[in-house]
Amino acid sequence: MNEPWRDPLLPASARVADLLRRMTLEEKAGQLVGFWALPSDPGAPVAPMEDDSGEPAPGLDDIAAHGLGQLTRVYGTAAVSAEAGMERLASLQRQVVASGRFGIPAVAHEECLTGFMTFGATVFPGPLAWGASFDPGLVRRMAAAIGAGMRRAGVHQGLAPVLDVVRDYRWGRTEECIGEDPYLVGAIGTAYVQGLEGAGVVATLKHFAGYSASRGGRNMAPVAAGPREFADVLVEPFVRALREGGARSVMNSYTDVDGVPSAADERLLTGLLRDELGFGGVVVADYYAVSFLETRHGVAGSRGAAGALALAAGIDVELPTARCYGEPLTALVRSGAVEEALVDRAAERVLLQKAELGLLDPDWEPVEPEPVDLDPPENRALARLLAERSTVLLANDGLLPLRPCRVAVSGPYADDPQSFLGCYSFPNHVALPGDPGLEIPTLGEALEAAGFTVTADDPDVHVLVLGDRAGLFGRGTSGEGCDAETLDLPGDQAALASAVLDSGVPTVLVVVSGRPYALGSLAGRASAVLQAFFPGEEGGTALARIIGGAAEPSGRLPVSLPRRAGGQPGTYLHSRLGGRTDWSSVDPTPLFPFGHGLSWTRFSYEGLSVDPAAPTDGTVAVSATVRNVGEVAGTEVVQLYLSDPEASVVRPRRWLAGFGRVELRPGAAARVTFSVHADRTSFTGLDLRRRVEPGEIGVAVGRSSGDLPLRGSFTLHGPVRHPAADRVLSVPVEIVPVP
Repeated sequence: MNEPWRDPLLPASARVADLLRRMTLEEKAGQLVGFWALPSDPGAPVAPMEDDSGEPAPGLDDIAAHGLGQLTRVYGTAAVSAEAGMERLASLQRQVVASGRFGIPAVAHEECLTGFMTFGATVFPGPLAWGASFDPGLVRRMAAAIGAGMRRAGVHQGLAPVLDVVRDYRWGRTEECIGEDPYLVGAIGTAYVQGLEGAGVVATLKHFAGYSASRGGRNMAPVAAGPREFADVLVEPFVRALREGGARSVMNSYTDVDGVPSAADERLLTGLLRDELGFGGVVVADYYAVSFLETRHGVAGSRGAAGALALAAGIDVELPTARCYGEPLTALVRSGAVEEALVDRAAERVLLQKAELGLLDPDWEPVEPEPVDLDPPENRALARLLAERSTVLLANDGLLPLRPCRVAVSGPYADDPQSFLGCYSFPNHVALPGDPGLEIPTLGEALEAAGFTVTADDPDVHVLVLGDRAGLFGRGTSGEGCDAETLDLPGDQAALASAVLDSGVPTVLVVVSGRPYALGSLAGRASAVLQAFFPGEEGGTALARIIGGAAEPSGRLPVSLPRRAGGQPGTYLHSRLGGRTDWSSVDPTPLFPFGHGLSWTRFSYEGLSVDPAAPTDGTVAVSATVRNVGEVAGTEVVQLYLSDPEASVVRPRRWLAGFGRVELRPGAAARVTFSVHADRTSFTGLDLRRRVEPGEIGVAVGRSSGDLPLRGSFTLHGPVRHPAADRVLSVPVEIVPVP
């Protein structure tokens, strides 16, 4: 161990500096590319939608001749057992180590949006369900469990979470998002990052930035967002996940914002992400995003030119495989058209992360195959708990919870267990024909296990299961590339629901979907309506337990649920003129607002207390008492909203500033106190600098964005203040039982 870069006792920076001095240009460039190792079938595409260059992908011997940065989805591309995947990964790593002069292994990455995306691994509820739980602690536990399985299998990096804030429900990737409010997305997404990073797996924030604001809700369409919306809504969750979560990787967005593709935007990936936000990790390209600069965006005329644009912008690693960062890029460096310092910059970031992961250590060995249970009972229990806590009871005339009785279970997804799974679950992503590799009870099976008699004849109650089937690029009604023209329920589901409701049998509508749908008059005609956002492998069991009263539906809507299919493509986070006005004949008021959700019991709010004033760098306390005035125990999600009656730019009518889950026995009460720093009122001003303005700030506390029984205000005094990079991003909440 004479070479300093091999010494694990030296600082990583010193090791990497020594290594870079020894590397040739080709060896440094080799660290900047990935290799997609395992096609699903011989000769078949390795991706649902491959790079459209029409060129054959190079083999590993060619790509890794001088070293390799990453191995792409060794587990997540074909249905292989955990042991077979470990054997394949170990073999590939040995090949990578033997190919390069320095013997440096690759970073192995996988998708992990609804769990470790490999055959037989637990499929947890999807991100909209995380948001519906309003439970960062539980999401942190889930991410830690996902990370533990990935690390055991030799995976170093996970491509999650998605921090895109929902702006148009028609977008197919709405199901991958956490919600329509940047504070909720930031809180839940940061918890996920903490869980994954705490397990030793690099979390990758995506998609930076603006992807969810594409025009018309169409995947990869241009983004129409001004600088204030971009900063205050679309980027804000990333700020918190970087600073409080410690994410070590970021993935770019596919889209262009005002004509500049994110993959080629130096102001975004370097000026904002690194210089302003202080990110020091690795930026990886979304799959084929570098190549798309040539083939789709038309801002580069060749592979090398596309690579040069992306490298200069700040993308360190081309994924999923090499096309633009290999020989085409090194040729431009040797010609003098691209500075070698840009290659050095990216290689240094990659190697620093490899040092952190132990991949430069002389005793590194690949993970050897061993029997591994990637869906252990404790994972299933956690998946069920999250599914229960994220299920939203939208309406109930008293029918639920049901005692055991005769139920008819029907609908397009009543007998399809994979309808509980999101697009980025392994069974739906890889499109396995009828073999999900997991035990996934249908709702009917789960109801029978809970003591109900499932029958098609003369039922006491009808349970109608509606919603989505997730897939990719047209293989589903929700998912990547599965955008919707309207927010009507897909196909003939609304007509089916109307016919069932006309039967006169009390009906429970169960909507299992990846986006909110316009239920119109259906909700008012049903005895009860449950909304579940792709609740995962334990979704059927969780829904059956809720229907039967063994579990409580404590979820709250992370997205508003529209009344009409075309009347509400926006979200609750709008200005005064963005809501219902007498200047338009269109009423965008949602059927159920952001934050809405019922329980088995009722809660009252009383005793609002707000500190009257604070300086523009101070903190105010907002307190309220919530009491369970019903006859059974229950959970309330207490929500705090702020508003700005007069500001120098147009502000949202209200925005979520804090929340807390409160569990109370019948008759019990708790005092909920939010500590609101003035920074939580800040916004991007006319000069595009973030500012805190003096003046009145409205306060509202209640059970949803549309049901806020307690209202008050406080005053900020002093000069306009421009918060520094360490501004306060969260609102701590304290919950204390009271008599």
